[in-house]
Amino acid sequence: MGADLFGSFAESTCAALVLVAASPDLKDSWVGQMYPMLISSAGIVVGLVTLLTQGIFYKVKDMPDVEKALKGILVISTVLMTPVVIYLSKWCLPEVFSMGPGYEHVKWWYCAVSIMLGLWSGLIIGYVTEYYTSHR
Repeated sequence: MGADLFGSFAESTCAALVLVAASPDLKDSWVGQMYPMLISSAGIVVGLVTLLTQGIFYKVKDMPDVEKALKGILVISTVLMTPVVIYLSKWCLPEVFSMGPGYEHVKWWYCAVSIMLGLWSGLIIGYVTEYYTSHR
């Protein structure tokens, strides 16, 4: 399972890099080209911060506490990553840019919204999965 998730992560990052390289407006901007890598890197940093803060909010003393802590990690990471995505999108991307024919007026926040939809959908999927696979 872990290898499959890493493969999906790597493939989506590479696909985003290809899209940036194909954009007439983003390929000339170094920070625009690094946008997919910055999002991925920020996710790693937010993950580490999440693990450090999880111990403050969700103490694990007994086995039932583990399940609550894992759900807490999902919530903390989603909440922390949301403003990071907004900031990086605003900082790295032009106000309006072209992604090629048919997509000439893409706004920076379109990218931020698509990433946030993935973040919050992952949180919902995690909770739904936990509900249907819980031992209770």
